Amino acid sequence: MSAWYEVENIAEVATPALLLYPARIRENLQHMVARAGEVSRLRPHVKTHKLPQIVQMKRDLGIDKFKTATLVETLMVAQAGGRDILWAYQPVGPNIVKFVELVQQFPAVRLATLLDDLAIGEQLTAAAKHAGVTVSVYLDLNVGMNRSGIVPGAGAVQLYRQLAALPNLQLVGLHAYDGHVRAADMAQRREQWQVVVDQTLEMVQSLVRSGVPKPRIVAGGSSTSWLWLEVPEVEVGAGTMALWDFGQTQTCPESDMIHAAVLAARVISRPQPDLLCLDLGHKAVAAEMPQPRVHWFGLEDAQPVLQSEEHLVLRTARATAFPVGHICYGLPYHICPTTALYDEVWRIENARAIGRWPVVARGRQLPVQVHWSESDTKRQKS
Repeated sequence: MSAWYEVENIAEVATPALLLYPARIRENLQHMVARAGEVSRLRPHVKTHKLPQIVQMKRDLGIDKFKTATLVETLMVAQAGGRDILWAYQPVGPNIVKFVELVQQFPAVRLATLLDDLAIGEQLTAAAKHAGVTVSVYLDLNVGMNRSGIVPGAGAVQLYRQLAALPNLQLVGLHAYDGHVRAADMAQRREQWQVVVDQTLEMVQSLVRSGVPKPRIVAGGSSTSWLWLEVPEVEVGAGTMALWDFGQTQTCPESDMIHAAVLAARVISRPQPDLLCLDLGHKAVAAEMPQPRVHWFGLEDAQPVLQSEEHLVLRTARATAFPVGHICYGLPYHICPTTALYDEVWRIENARAIGRWPVVARGRQLPVQVHWSESDTKRQKS
């Protein structure tokens, strides 16, 4: 019996390749909705897949709120029918005007962005006023990751009130991303997460005490979303859950999400008796993490010894069992930046590669056109 990830017609697939399994994606999404209880609690991030077809799968389940990392992803979701989109990034430079132009282009879509700087808020309000639109914004909180945002406290309350007073801006609420909370031990992760929760809820209370209407909260990622669901009304931004990668398996060993994205590579050389060279270099898998960047099925003992742009060399005592041309399947450690490396992904249905989806939102420059139809996605259900 073949393993779930094996593809019968893999000979037709040039490698390296990224394979997606829609049936497994739907299972993950259905599980997300079931765990959330109310679909309104979900605001899944699309940076994991960057695909309108998966946006449509989410919409089919009633999900209409989304989170994005780039303007191109934002445009893709708007074109694919998303009704409420948070671009979770502070706009700077030309992107201020570009974002306002998207607000103009999609008047029926609620588009929002993040702010943590008053000067940028003033530039955004000037652009919005010039365009004759109102822009929704969230205050970005630094809850411990130290990547962006303002630390909760009196300064953050003051900034929130200052931004709320600017014309053509609508302060919607708070954004709190806790990507640093990744302890594999659930008790330890909960302890780390509780610090974030306390900071965020105290910020809400401080704003209410200052006379500000109670803000909405968008918080968490795949590692903490189930925890955030314990806090009433919070919208959770679980993105990786749609595809699930090996990194999340290590961070969340208790999760029952299933893998729905697999890398395929071929052995292209055996330079030494104990070495295999695969056609999976830096350009085919996210390289921001230390090795191993791929968990290879059937090659769990192999150790990476070299990776360059187009090559990955593994050491294994079983190298002779893998002839040149042999197909290897593996799970990427981090799927989100891996997806961005591919112009297209293969759709695997019933153990066969049956078509390719262009990764339309992998770029950064507007405009992008989404060449797809809802019927393309719906046909997969038959």
